[in-house]
Amino acid sequence: MSRIAILIFSMLCGFWMPQDCAAENTPPKVIAFAQDTLRNDFRLAQVHEVRDAVKKEQGLRFVYSDAQGQTSLLIRQIEQFIAQKVDILVIGTNDEQAVVPVISKAYQAGIPVIVLDRGIRGQDYSTFINSDNVKIGQLAAEFIANQLKGRGQVLLFEGLQTADVTHLRSKGFLNVMAQYPNIKVIKRTANYLRKDALIEMDKLLTQGVRVDAIFSESDSMLSGIRLALEKHKIDPRALITVGCDYTSEARDAIRDRTQTGSVLFPLGGAKAVELAKLLLSKVPVPRHVEIAVQLVTRDNVNQVEPIF
Repeated sequence: MSRIAILIFSMLCGFWMPQDCAAENTPPKVIAFAQDTLRNDFRLAQVHEVRDAVKKEQGLRFVYSDAQGQTSLLIRQIEQFIAQKVDILVIGTNDEQAVVPVISKAYQAGIPVIVLDRGIRGQDYSTFINSDNVKIGQLAAEFIANQLKGRGQVLLFEGLQTADVTHLRSKGFLNVMAQYPNIKVIKRTANYLRKDALIEMDKLLTQGVRVDAIFSESDSMLSGIRLALEKHKIDPRALITVGCDYTSEARDAIRDRTQTGSVLFPLGGAKAVELAKLLLSKVPVPRHVEIAVQLVTRDNVNQVEPIF
């Protein structure tokens, strides 16, 4: 092909090299995120982080689904992504066991699978990105026990009971608290949702239950707890309260002293896209990637960026 012909061909394609025209005709690789629910602030922010990371890359397209907290719907949505033959599947599950067969189906169909944040009991996946959830519970427990000087009543607000992260955070927390015989722990469940936490805390306070400290396994739940405390004319500043995630709302509450601390729990969305690019290039990735956690209190709140 003559230099003039190459130039005309390139101009018609909108690029300055003919290979760019070929790239223009190549369909983008699709990263699909099957997410448990978008009603949860953290889960919604995960989707947004993946979306924003994909936008920065050429040749990638992002799609997602919202299972609205329903495991059966999550399974159907994963089935749909398999049928669409997406190139990468990111999973944010609400049940460590029920989703295993459909995730195995995707993996065995040749779709690389990234399990994000909440683990599964199967082995058919490409990589698992999470943080040390036992350590999250330990950090919260050690801080609270120290603040209480080893004496008092503590409320543990647990998340979704079918998610492995809930049991791991509770395990870390209770293992530490078992070392303090003068600290009593009571438990309630609020599914990582602000509304559920408000309702459960309101019930406790109506029953006359009072506590000295609270560990909430998410900042969203702790936000609902504060609303219930305020409804019952209890100043949140009078309690030791520790959340998890470290959102902007938590940062503001720590600065305002209406929350004592939060354990930073990274979203992992950007890391998922980083690994997805490697998988698409047939580059081996680690089977497990762990993202560090950190306790944030008044001492370092101005030095640590919230996750969203």
